[in-house]
Amino acid sequence: MKRRDILKGTLAVGAALALPARAFASVAAGTPRDRILFQIAQRELARAGNAIWKSDIVGIADYGLHSAKPRFHFVNLERGEVRSYHVSHGMGSDPQHDGWLKQFSNTEGSNATSRGAYVTWEWYKGRYGTSVRLGGLDASNDAALQRYIVMHRADYAEPAHLAKWGRLGRSNGCFAMGSEEFREALLHLSGGRLLFADSLGLGEDGSIQPVPELAMIERTPLDLSARPSISGY
Repeated sequence: MKRRDILKGTLAVGAALALPARAFASVAAGTPRDRILFQIAQRELARAGNAIWKSDIVGIADYGLHSAKPRFHFVNLERGEVRSYHVSHGMGSDPQHDGWLKQFSNTEGSNATSRGAYVTWEWYKGRYGTSVRLGGLDASNDAALQRYIVMHRADYAEPAHLAKWGRLGRSNGCFAMGSEEFREALLHLSGGRLLFADSLGLGEDGSIQPVPELAMIERTPLDLSARPSISGY
């Protein structure tokens, strides 16, 4: 991916960001979980440093929760607000297709979700329509660009699918959302912002929910050492 292509897409995103946004839920009247999300957002922004162009809103995907739960959080640091939506995980992370993420992988062809921090780049028209390109910032997700891990809309992430099956469908490792959810992501999370994914398992009261029996995830902090450079940028 060439720098001029990134900048071209970023200008288009900037125009979209001028549109009015829907109201977010206030953290002051929110849950203990929301306050923890703010701490995580601030920590990850500090780790990312200059890799992030805009620090007003951070996306946090909590894959420690079932896919029927709103587990993708838009954390607005400027307004002190949080809004939560649904998001799919990769089929390689959930071979039983029961709605629980069991494992992460950064391996090409795994069709699994990767944990770690991402920078959101430009939006483009691809296989799934409008999508947001991502760059992995950690050793655990630095193959995101080569694996074509992006944010996009999908029918299997729509509310109708959830109502019918009690869980979302699975992606090939991408952050797939319903139409309304993806519209929010396109308007409020693209263009050089931070997206962080991990198995947090945060309940609304701030408690840590247990992982499913089949999960091979250890809830330990990511390596906080220096991050690798993003290939192709």
